[in-house]
Amino acid sequence: MFGPDKSYQTYTQFNFSGLKGQTKISRKGLHFYSSKVTLVFACGDREFMSYFTAQLFEQKDIMIGSLHLVPDSIEEELPVTIQTEAKFLCISPIVPIMTSFNNEQGKKFISPESDEFSDLLYDSTIARMEQTGRYTPEQLASFYKFQLVPDPGYLQRLQAAGKKFARIYPLYDNDVKFEVRGYTFPFTLYAAPEVQRFVYENGLGYFCHKGFGMLDIAGGDSSLKQNSQHDAVYA
Repeated sequence: MFGPDKSYQTYTQFNFSGLKGQTKISRKGLHFYSSKVTLVFACGDREFMSYFTAQLFEQKDIMIGSLHLVPDSIEEELPVTIQTEAKFLCISPIVPIMTSFNNEQGKKFISPESDEFSDLLYDSTIARMEQTGRYTPEQLASFYKFQLVPDPGYLQRLQAAGKKFARIYPLYDNDVKFEVRGYTFPFTLYAAPEVQRFVYENGLGYFCHKGFGMLDIAGGDSSLKQNSQHDAVYA
């Protein structure tokens, strides 16, 4: 959709949600009934954020399937303070296993209450932090504390009601479709503040740059709070 930019062709340190609005599911797919929809976009790199929004608002019309969108405005959220313990909500499903086309491993179920689940997410988080080049080897080594603890009451209520917190989702890479298992539930994360900040800004797990793993602070309602609003300026 956007014009080529050599410095960002392989850039993946960002995260976004699905479109938020009044919707209804039918046999033909997802229908939007609200006149305005919201895309939540997160990135720790202010320069890339400016580049992305500039490119976005150069588009007079954006078509997603039969949905016609016109960029309208940007609302910037209030900054949050995160310490070594944070309660998160999943805005989009977390994918703990890296996979690819024709690889069934990505659909494997892993209990969120197991150490394996936390270990997989720890490995992916540290690898992604290392890729940014913003952390020294000594800093990365100091981020060894990492434990994800799901809300047990939430999981029990879903199971008692026969509902799922883990589903199979389609994923596209270069227009090739394959499937991954994603998990959606509230949890508490115990980790260094730098790690907490990273997953809040960049998502948790794999394929965050494809719309998975976006988090919000539980109880903060940060998606509804803004400290500034900028009207769209068309080029």
